[in-house]
Order: sequence, then structure tokens, then C-alpha cells
Amino acid sequence: MRPRSMLLSTAALLLTGVAACGGAPEAAPPASSAPVDQAAADAHDSLAAKAALAMDKAYAALYSFDDGRGQPRNVVATVGRDGTWRVDVSGGALGGTADVTIVSTPAGVFQCTLGSQSNPITSTCVKVAKPGKPVPDEYDPKVPRLFRQWLPVFTDRQAALAVTQVQPLAGAKGSCYSIDSISASLAAPVDIGVYCYADDGMLTAARVGFGVLKMVSQVEGPATVPLPGAEVAGPPMGMDAPPALPDPVPVQPSGIVPSA
Repeated sequence: MRPRSMLLSTAALLLTGVAACGGAPEAAPPASSAPVDQAAADAHDSLAAKAALAMDKAYAALYSFDDGRGQPRNVVATVGRDGTWRVDVSGGALGGTADVTIVSTPAGVFQCTLGSQSNPITSTCVKVAKPGKPVPDEYDPKVPRLFRQWLPVFTDRQAALAVTQVQPLAGAKGSCYSIDSISASLAAPVDIGVYCYADDGMLTAARVGFGVLKMVSQVEGPATVPLPGAEVAGPPMGMDAPPALPDPVPVQPSGIVPSA
């Protein structure tokens, strides 16, 4: 367990400290603040412990993702025992018309195309970031960062986060935490929302601004996660739908102009 917040130490000193040289004792904080600080510290400690377990866990898991714009889509997250990982998102690119996966290896972070029964293409991969770096927004399907990108932030007790343990999301297992930023003037260090983890660190559900993720099933992870296709040069897929093709100009039938 990580050290408790400095807020607790400060509160204890305020309760027991007496001003030097016979001065008046410092005012104690309101009686209700200590339990609130205690609950917040316990929730942050619990989240940090589960995030630490998640960082070392290898698994392959199927999730359902609902962004509120139609039928829930499949997401498959795979983490290897060597720390490599990939997250496949059905309909995650080109405005929902293309499947996509984000893969992290020691060589970098890649965006890869995915074939399916309805779109039997050969997978190819384009490097979009250096190892350990985030995917640029214009190529980011967002869902993959819920699995790995925020774990170091959750384990950092100095991160500007407000953490509260809450009731589990419907259908979710484990412990759930409401996570918010404590600074209104700065960008949130993570996607704020509710994250649920099993006791072994497995992400079981998340509710964030761009949708709701829930685990369906999981198995043990592989030793390593390779790229699903060859690395190629060229631009990655964007997130927006491609522009519609203009309607074809109708061809006027040719004919013989009747004589007067």
C-alpha cells in the first residue's frame, strides 16, 4: 500500500499541535473533514493498488462498447506477458466504417487495419507514435487508452485526481471508482468517469464521456503480442467518415435531331 496523502498528516498536526510560546492553539478542522479525507485517501489507495496489478497482468478479453450511436460494438484487448499489447475496436475508424487496432511494441505504437468476413483485407500497420507515447488525436479511436494509458496516472499519488469509491456500474464486477480532476483550470490528466476493476486488476467496466465499456469474457494472455500485419508507409486511417463521392453526372443519350 502506498503512503497516505499528505492531507492526512497535515490534519493530524492541526489536531494535536499547539502554538509555541504560550500562544493560542490553532483551530482544528471541522470534525467532518477527517472522515472525508480518510475515505478519499482509502479510495485512491485502493485504485492505485488495482492499477499496479493491472500493469503486470497478461490477458485477452472481449468487451462490449456502447457509444450511444447505435448497436454496441466489440472491443478485444490483449496484453502480453512482456508488456506488448493491442486493442481491436470494431468500427473504430473512418466514421464507423472500418475496424481498427492500436498495437504497442518495443518498436513503437501502431495503428493497423483489420480484415473481417464482410471486408476481407490484408492487415497493414502504420507507426503513429514512439514507444510508450500516446496516439495523436486524429488517429485515436479513444477506447484503447482506457486499458493501459491511464494506469501510471492512477498509481501516481501526486496526480491531480479526485477519487471516490462508488456503487458498481450495472453488470460490472469488482470495485468501481469515480475519477475526476481536482483542477478546473487544467486539462484532466485522464478521461474522467467511472472505472471498475476486479481484485486482480482486471478492468471490468468503464463509463466515460465517449461511451460505456463492459467486459464479456477473458482468458490468459499470450507471451507477446505481434503486429497483425506488415508495417507500411503512408497515412493512418482517420476517425472521421471519408467524404461522400459526388453523384455521377447523368449522361444524356445521343440521338438524331429530326429535320424540320
